[in-house]
Amino acid sequence: QLQVVESGGGLVQPGGSLRLSCTASGFTLDHYAIGWFRQEAPGKGREGLVCISGSGVISNYLHSVNGRFTISRDDSKNTVFLQMNSLKPEDTALYVCAVGDREECYASDFGSWGPGTQVTVSS
Repeated sequence: QLQVVESGGGLVQPGGSLRLSCTASGFTLDHYAIGWFRQEAPGKGREGLVCISGSGVISNYLHSVNGRFTISRDDSKNTVFLQMNSLKPEDTALYVCAVGDREECYASDFGSWGPGTQVTVSS
């Protein structure tokens, strides 16, 4: 079973930074695409942020985070990271990572989701 768990969320002031982690168990990350998504509130839709393929190719989904959010992967830790800089109040959301059904991000169906980690940007 493909399982991922997020960590690293919290309360940060506008302009601050956080690094989120998505750690996998039961499989090795380099065989799958891993995507980061966020959900502003329960009942609202998720928006895709960025994805990294098993070979390390990055696909950016959301223009408003380009240049501020960076995805990376550490295979030795079986973990994908999301470095978030210059955070804004509108970045406040539940951040969730998910496993694709193939190595590439393109056309990947994300079926295994973590529980998420809350990020709150406020002064």
